[in-house]
Amino acid sequence: MQPGNSGNAANGAKAANAANRGETDETGEGANPQQSRARAVKNLLRVYRDVIEADPRGEPVLRRQLLAWSPPAAVLEAARAEGFSVLGKRVLGGLGETLVTLGAPERYSTEEALARLQALDPGGSHDFNHLYLSSGQSGKPSATGQRAIRPAAAGPVRVGLVDGGVDSTHQALQKAAIRRWGCNGRVVPSAHGTAVASLLIGNADRFHGVSPGARLYAADAYCGSETGGAVDQIIEALAWLAREQVPVVNVSLVGPPNQMLERAVQAMLKRGHLLIAAVGNDGPAAPPLYPASYPGVIGVSGADAQRRILPEAARGPQVMFAAPGSQMLAAAVGPQPYGVVRGTSFAAPIVAAMLAQSMRKPDLVAGRAAVAKLAARAQRMSSGERSPEAGYGLVGEAFRIAPEARP
Repeated sequence: MQPGNSGNAANGAKAANAANRGETDETGEGANPQQSRARAVKNLLRVYRDVIEADPRGEPVLRRQLLAWSPPAAVLEAARAEGFSVLGKRVLGGLGETLVTLGAPERYSTEEALARLQALDPGGSHDFNHLYLSSGQSGKPSATGQRAIRPAAAGPVRVGLVDGGVDSTHQALQKAAIRRWGCNGRVVPSAHGTAVASLLIGNADRFHGVSPGARLYAADAYCGSETGGAVDQIIEALAWLAREQVPVVNVSLVGPPNQMLERAVQAMLKRGHLLIAAVGNDGPAAPPLYPASYPGVIGVSGADAQRRILPEAARGPQVMFAAPGSQMLAAAVGPQPYGVVRGTSFAAPIVAAMLAQSMRKPDLVAGRAAVAKLAARAQRMSSGERSPEAGYGLVGEAFRIAPEARP
């Protein structure tokens, strides 16, 4: 199977379009994006119920698809005898594992099929093919920034991105060195992926990301008409980044816990990669979102220009840092080159690019040292050493490019 394909490309295409549309229904810095993910999920399940369904927790999954982590041949043989079909088999070269996508037998619901698969392989890891959504919104367009910032020295920095496609023709990214994965070699730019990429490595006259000059390894988990946001795509993207030995990876996607994703995340962490993820915008009382809430992942919240945590940002032990996530510019796709962005999606890349300055290859010791160094520089936002709102504190405020003043 080619990179960027799923076991069911048609289902993935509809899922991607629904997810993207649900995330952009309400935009603008004045809108309250709290619970926007819940609205997007509801929209997915309503509009695309022929290809999307809810798991027992109400989370969106690709209908009649299940995933298995490195199943033995005997298990696959037993599954086929039970009526399961093998829709795809991905060798995760960078992680040393295999991910198999299975179609559920007609006589079972997807939930029943998962239970049957677990009974066939009680010692294995199996789960639904969950869908993950972006964790931020683009807002009012702006032609330029209020001021240019002093970019950090990049050197031979490499940073990874798992998101939508990146528009390398954008003025902030034309000078960038970008390696791509996914979509069978096609470039399918997205507003979200382009905005996040610009915050990582953007470089233009009056706009700079945190690490201009760094090499970006961009994995497109949406691909427009291809599988978008499904967990099997995200895992294969992570495996590619592991294979390329990219030390720091930003993931601005959020969703439910998933055994396959957890296995992939833990495999990367054990190899010394740093994974930085947005904690989500479902509000302080919402359940934890993933991958930010997996142990070892660096969860990032967002702060406004007054250095207050966004009211819609998640709280909890998964928050390790806060960074600018509101009242700032990022690259836009459309007639105006830049737009105002809001959400933890846009805070995470600031932290990722800062950590990438200290990492040249995956390394457990170097990773711990980089995180400790950043924590020591963080502006504390509570009386304790660490808080559920901001973690170790606020970092990266110097990299915020504020929107120009308006009449």
